[in-house]
Amino acid sequence: MESEEVLKAVFPLLEGVDLASCMAVCKQWKEIAKDDFFWKCLCAKRWPSICKRPNPPTLTYYKLYKTFHKRQQRRTLLPPRISFDDLEFFIDIWAENLLLFSEVVPGSVLQSGFKSPSSGVCDLLKFHLEGSEYKMTFPVEPRFTIPSGQNQNVSVSVMVGRKDTNKVARIINKSMFDYIDRSSYRALAFDYLDISPGYPFLSGIRAWISLLFMEDVKEDLMDVFGIQMDFCDVANSKEEVLWLMDMLDWK
Repeated sequence: MESEEVLKAVFPLLEGVDLASCMAVCKQWKEIAKDDFFWKCLCAKRWPSICKRPNPPTLTYYKLYKTFHKRQQRRTLLPPRISFDDLEFFIDIWAENLLLFSEVVPGSVLQSGFKSPSSGVCDLLKFHLEGSEYKMTFPVEPRFTIPSGQNQNVSVSVMVGRKDTNKVARIINKSMFDYIDRSSYRALAFDYLDISPGYPFLSGIRAWISLLFMEDVKEDLMDVFGIQMDFCDVANSKEEVLWLMDMLDWK
C-alpha cells in the first residue's frame, strides 16, 4: 500500500513518455498509471483550456493525450482509384506558330521512364533522372532542336484523358520554357493545376515539365532527346501522382 501511495505521488510529475513506460513495468504500475487524473495533468500542461470542461472532449484524457501529443506519422495511402493504364497524355510543344512536337503518350509509357539514358547525356542530368523523386519521362523520337534565340518563345500544353470515363483535364496551358538550366541541360516550364471544385481548399499545386537536351551540341541549339513531367511539390510516388490526377477538374 505504501508503494502505491508513493507511485500516486510520483506519477503526476512524469512526462507522458515516462508515464507510458511505467505502464509496461508490471500489472500494479499499469493499473495505477491508467488513472485518468495523471493524463489530465499532462493535458493541462499542454492544452490547459481543454481541461476547463468538467469532462474530457474525448472518451478519456489518456486517449486525448495519446492521439495528439505528437505529430502523426505519415499514413500509408489507400490504393489509387485510377492507374496509369487508364490515362493518356496529349503533349504539344510550339515555337511561336511552329509546331515542334505533338504526341499522345500512354500513361504506361510516361510512368515507366528511361531504361537507360542515351550517350551524350551529361552526368548531372543522369544523376537527376536517377534521383529518388518520382518523375515521369519518355524519349522524344525523332529528336528535335530549338535554336537558342527562340527558346524564350517555346511553349507547351498538356492535357490528360481518362479511358475509363472518357473525360479530359488540363495540366499545363500554353506555358513558356522560360528557365534554361544549361548546367543540367534542362529547359523548364510549369503551370498550376486545375483542381476539382470537390476539393475547395487545394490550390497552388504546380505541374512541372522539362525538355531534356544533349550535351555535345552547338551552344546556340538545344537538341531535345526527352521530356519529363513531375509534381514534386506535393507528389513523390506513383500512388501520390495518381491520387493527384484523380483530383483534377475532369470535364
